[in-house]
Amino acid sequence: MVYVSEMHTTPPAEFGSELEEKTYETLAKLEIPFYQVATGEALTMEDCIDIDNRLGIEVVKTIFLCNQKKTKFYLYITPADFKFVTKEFGKKMEIPRVSFASADLLKERLGVIPGAATIFGLLKDPEHEIQLVFDKSVAEREWYGCSSGSVTNYMKLKTADLFEKFLPYTGHEAVFID
Repeated sequence: MVYVSEMHTTPPAEFGSELEEKTYETLAKLEIPFYQVATGEALTMEDCIDIDNRLGIEVVKTIFLCNQKKTKFYLYITPADFKFVTKEFGKKMEIPRVSFASADLLKERLGVIPGAATIFGLLKDPEHEIQLVFDKSVAEREWYGCSSGSVTNYMKLKTADLFEKFLPYTGHEAVFID
């Protein structure tokens, strides 16, 4: 069981990463309301069950992938219980082999450690080298739940705000797959 604080509508007092601080600054700038909870270290989807219960939503699974040459990158957003198969992803995206990006690439490209991958990592991709890929079912949800850029803070915000405010701000466009 992971510790989960009460929900708050203000940023945490301390940030677990540079990206987390940038996330909350961006949400304030874009006037995107959110609910956040401080947590014990949550590294797996199983750790997120208590977080889901507190936020009243299901936190998404965010997978960072790359091609074999490590020249193309993909941030894939899926439901938490989705069983990911790289071969199926490649087939749906019509790309050759992909694999999970290393911890070093995760840190370099998204500014996070394993377990903290988040859509907010796109703030660290001004050259738009990362392709955002959404499972359609996640994009259709009213609420979007994710890490704020650390393994000790999770949040929920309206999915519409993500698509109507945040993604236009970053300049990233999503591809949707089943």
